Amino acid sequence: MQGLWLQDQHVTFRSDLPEPQPPEGEALVRVLKAGICNTDLELLRGYYPFTGILGHEFVGVVESEGPWQGRRVCGEINVACGDCRECRAGRPRHCERRSTLGIHARHGAFAERLTLPYENLQAVPGGVTDDEAVFTEPLAAAVEILEQVHVRPSDTVVVLGDGKLGLLCAQVLATTGCNLMALGKHPSKLRILEARGIRTALITDAPALRADVVVECTGQASGFAAACQFLRPRGTLVLKSTYAGSLTVDMSRLVVDEITLVGSRCGPFGPALDLLAQRRVDVGSLIEARYPLRDGVLALEKAAQPGTLKVILEISE
Repeated sequence: MQGLWLQDQHVTFRSDLPEPQPPEGEALVRVLKAGICNTDLELLRGYYPFTGILGHEFVGVVESEGPWQGRRVCGEINVACGDCRECRAGRPRHCERRSTLGIHARHGAFAERLTLPYENLQAVPGGVTDDEAVFTEPLAAAVEILEQVHVRPSDTVVVLGDGKLGLLCAQVLATTGCNLMALGKHPSKLRILEARGIRTALITDAPALRADVVVECTGQASGFAAACQFLRPRGTLVLKSTYAGSLTVDMSRLVVDEITLVGSRCGPFGPALDLLAQRRVDVGSLIEARYPLRDGVLALEKAAQPGTLKVILEISE
């Protein structure tokens, strides 16, 4: 099987990978397309010591016999044990023994096939294209903000960062009717949001704001301090960025201003697919480049270039 193999922070294209054999309760999925995420790039930089096939954003077709055979699917990336304390409490994404597709203890989507439990699969609605379906996982991560924080129409909300995730978070937050502003460094990216009626500004030209909620999506350690500047006392800071290095934090400011800090990671696929099917978000404008799987190393290099939006791997038809 062909795929991209990560080992010791070095990725190679291989054509000698063994075909995955799904255990009981799991499906064999032929991957159609996969998206390169900032987490993939952070793994290359040493964010987590993963060895195996990268990738967790995908759309594919179930090949296993049974009622799912032939269905187009995407998949929840966290595979839970179902029996630990977190699972019994209804928090399977925080399972103490979980594996995570292309990130921890489970081979990922940058290959011709993968396996996932049937309970992790989500059928892709007919009106959602393959390109759009690739965005289900990161869009679900944006939707997670609304699962964690009650955003009111009267709230002032700032999204900091105009990368892939920042653009998705801004579009999801816009569905609440809140007083929203997206801040970034790239006018061309901010225009994607402006086309949907979302107010934007360059970070260097940002107006004086005292936001109720700030969502930090810069992917840079400096983004944390920048986000705090826009928060009112007793505001909420939602952290979406992960960092390979350490983060220096002014904890006194958090204490004095009584800031609520919310770490936000994966989210629900169902609402994300609904947003795609209802055309309430635009993901097509976020696609910058496409590469065949055999050129996956080049695709990762492209995705790592500053300012690059979504890079898609075309894996099979």
